[in-house]
Amino acid sequence: MTPLAIGIDLGTSGARAVAMTPAFDIVAQGASSLTDHGADARDPGVWWRAVEAALEQVLAVVEPSSVRAIAVDGTSGTLLPVDADGTPLARPLMYSDKVEDEGLLVRIAPVIARDSAAHGATSGLAKALVFQDTDGIAKVLHQADWIAGQLSGRFDTTDENNALKTGYDPVAKRWPEWIAATGLRPELLPRVVAPGTPICVIAPATAVRFGLTEDVTIVAGTTDGCASFVATGASEPGDGVTVLGSTLTLKLLCDQPVFAPEFGVYSHRINGLWLAGGASNTGGRVLARYFTGDEIARLSEGIDPQEESALDYYPLLGPGERFPVMDANLQPRLEPRPASDAAFLKGILEGIAAIEKRGYDRLADLGAPALRSVRSVGGGAGNAAWTAIRQRRLGVPFLQAHSEQAAAGAARLALKGLEQVREPA
Repeated sequence: MTPLAIGIDLGTSGARAVAMTPAFDIVAQGASSLTDHGADARDPGVWWRAVEAALEQVLAVVEPSSVRAIAVDGTSGTLLPVDADGTPLARPLMYSDKVEDEGLLVRIAPVIARDSAAHGATSGLAKALVFQDTDGIAKVLHQADWIAGQLSGRFDTTDENNALKTGYDPVAKRWPEWIAATGLRPELLPRVVAPGTPICVIAPATAVRFGLTEDVTIVAGTTDGCASFVATGASEPGDGVTVLGSTLTLKLLCDQPVFAPEFGVYSHRINGLWLAGGASNTGGRVLARYFTGDEIARLSEGIDPQEESALDYYPLLGPGERFPVMDANLQPRLEPRPASDAAFLKGILEGIAAIEKRGYDRLADLGAPALRSVRSVGGGAGNAAWTAIRQRRLGVPFLQAHSEQAAAGAARLALKGLEQVREPA
């Protein structure tokens, strides 16, 4: 019987699960919306019920006894306080929630290391400080930690990627000493392991609940963003992934960490390498202001991607850019507008492609390796004309993403953990 690993992705709207073979083939999938399990998407009980439903769908397709490992990814920066049994003690603060205590933020800002990802009102560190005086608190956990705890019965462990925004130092591989200077009690922080590290076996009651064997390994997961990268199959320094969504996000595997907080660039340790990236304010939402999806598809058929236009656009919805330049006053540049809508669309696509090229060059300037390949995901990845424009700009091979599902990335980490379990002592 082929051993299987299950990856679980808990996102902003629902849960997904996939079962994967050691050859990275996905043999079953499940999905469940949070709204199907309650009106409050911030309720951890709703999260868990959605995960249960997605997992049940997968286990209805595969033989449960073939499942050997499970890993979970969740939204980065979502935290909740729990007691010693893992019971939530307050409503979670979600990834995008801001801590409104300006006095707290001003007080801790000078203490936080310059290169740390724990700066800002949405950081996990600021949220942990808000929670630490909760009655009965034993630990402050990230979303993925809590779901993994539901599977394992252990509520004391996190991974290096989820811990990054809470102040973890991935280079030194520890919670830094300066965290205590912020006033946070260090004993509230979970222990940290690398993504893909076996944590423990599944809790007996959970194994019975899902019809699984009691020796299924629960493996440390990651954030949803890192899981999405891992899912693509990118695995070597210089492998890049461009996310062509509402914004333009670039991620690049590196052989050394890259930190440039002035550009919002931090590095996650993943699979023995480092994942650096940046996000521009350009992207699909600019296209959506001027064209519908059907119009983009129709007009793209009339674009010659090999001929450069004379337009020099910097497509933004309004003033301000964060990467590859940091300029709060940078103005959109979308003029002159040609009479032809196809020519106007081509100019925007070229402008976004130019920002993509500049972004990868910026990462290289900061110490990342030169781009050697690109995998593209997101809504714009299927546009053939845009792909050709981008290929001409970047000048590297464009490779097919193995999967765009974060759950598939979590499953790959579960497989990695399973390999460690099998290694001889």
